[in-house]
Amino acid sequence: METLDSILFYNIDKAIKVYRQFAQMRIEASGIDITIDQWMVLKALFENPEATQSDIAAIVFKDNASVSRIIELLIKKKMLKRKIHKIDRRRSSLAITQYAIDVMDELQVLIQANRAIALDMIDSVQVADMNDKLKTIIKNCQAQLK
Repeated sequence: METLDSILFYNIDKAIKVYRQFAQMRIEASGIDITIDQWMVLKALFENPEATQSDIAAIVFKDNASVSRIIELLIKKKMLKRKIHKIDRRRSSLAITQYAIDVMDELQVLIQANRAIALDMIDSVQVADMNDKLKTIIKNCQAQLK
């Protein structure tokens, strides 16, 4: 019988979880008051300013309730603000504040350093190859979901 640590998907999941713990620890040590999930929501909104809450949830792999809680925290932290939607006044849209952009800019240096530490002794060709293979796994599985 195979052991857990010989299963590729176990190791992918473990790598993600350990990396997130490591990255969050370094963010907290830097004194920046943000979680990785909050950063991901901000990043998703920054890249997709017209995205709905459901769109954001899909982008960051979270359920709507989790994204709703994260958005409320980001509003309290003055990183997001709600505005009346341009077209449908019954809806609201979210806007990233300048403060959030400043935090994201400050975090970018730390994020790059975290990635460099995690990818130490793995050259850029191997990283690109690994990324391509992971995208193939995603494509293979998504094709079966349709």
